[in-house]
Amino acid sequence: MLHIKNIDEGLKVFKALGSEVRVQIVKLLLKNHAMNMNELAGSLGITNGALTSHIKKLEESGIVNVTQEYSGHGNQKICRVDVDKILIEMETEEQAEEQNIYEANIPVGHYSNFDVYPTCGLSDTNAVIGVVDDSRYFAHPDHVNAKILWFTKGYVEYLIPNLLPTSQKVDQITISMEISSEAPGVNNDWPSDISFLLNDVEIGTWTSPGDFGDVRGLLTPDWWFPNWNQYGHLKMIVINKKGTFIDGLQISGVNIQQFNFNYRSTIRLKMMVREDARHVGGFTLFGSGFGNYNQDIQVRIKYSPM
Repeated sequence: MLHIKNIDEGLKVFKALGSEVRVQIVKLLLKNHAMNMNELAGSLGITNGALTSHIKKLEESGIVNVTQEYSGHGNQKICRVDVDKILIEMETEEQAEEQNIYEANIPVGHYSNFDVYPTCGLSDTNAVIGVVDDSRYFAHPDHVNAKILWFTKGYVEYLIPNLLPTSQKVDQITISMEISSEAPGVNNDWPSDISFLLNDVEIGTWTSPGDFGDVRGLLTPDWWFPNWNQYGHLKMIVINKKGTFIDGLQISGVNIQQFNFNYRSTIRLKMMVREDARHVGGFTLFGSGFGNYNQDIQVRIKYSPM
């Protein structure tokens, strides 16, 4: 998901999609999953030189990812669509400034509780932490350095820092993270039902389509194993007075008022794959230094006087 937080921030995206040729490029890539420059130019009936300028604009906007791949015929540039959704917030900066907002970044390794089952593991950007498929290492002191973690079923739980000013209540919580399934090896067609809970109340479930390993993640370290998880989808969860939403689509009627969160509250976020889920396809959480998005778990809380 490409999250555009205001109109000005989205100018590159709007310009990139303001061309019939570039829209056609996106359609071709979505249909064929990936194409090299020669294939694209031939399908569009334009020269490689003309195509290069279009691809550059799509790449700069974050819509298309271009990678160099090596074959028996030399190097070739492979193009892929790099987003599954584009979410645009229409709120102006002036409107945002009028609201009280608290933001926090939670590193992947800073979970407060866990119960996970193999296949499982965690790693920092330099090496795997402990031994793969031994869940005991989730309790190792080095787990706080983790930048990626994965498991087949179970959960990890995080404390959301609550440093709201005195006498304030929570009106909305927004959480974003890069996640995917967890398959033995990798499998882009490996659905997994991932549930999200606040203080043990389930606010909704998202089904991850797969465990993505067709290309290396843009940030994934060079030493990372090619048959392991490479990247995920950036998902944004919003819970407000209207209900709970993922990427703008409502997934449940659970609303923020049911929790009565205020400046004194302990707020716990749990991400879980239930043993009895329809799709027990595991869970992978990518942090900064892994995947396609250089972020950990980002939390944004809107608040107002009690």
